[in-house]
Amino acid sequence: MDILNYLFVLASIGLGAFGWLAPRYTLETLDLQAGPTGMGQPEIRASAGALFIGMGLGALIIGSPAAFAMLGFCWLGASVGRATSLVLDGQSRKKWTFFGVEAVVGLGALMLNLPLALS
Repeated sequence: MDILNYLFVLASIGLGAFGWLAPRYTLETLDLQAGPTGMGQPEIRASAGALFIGMGLGALIIGSPAAFAMLGFCWLGASVGRATSLVLDGQSRKKWTFFGVEAVVGLGALMLNLPLALS
């Protein structure tokens, strides 16, 4: 169980590092572009970057089942947003891939940790 939790943390921190430190690359990967207000890169650094790093580091530092479960809730929340987009905005292979990763990490972290956090 600890190994899987650390993999979930690494996924959070690793993917977050791309958004935080390589926002242009992340924008391209997500098929996004920065607009005239200049808020595209800062938003990616914050919402797709440092936020995920903070989630992963928080779970790692706290180290409790509740912290790892919360990491799962965050990833599962992202998958709900992605699923909503699949239904309302159209489907693509890239959207399904991101949805799959988000759902697997979210559900995995919750299934491993929520029962322990609630006991």
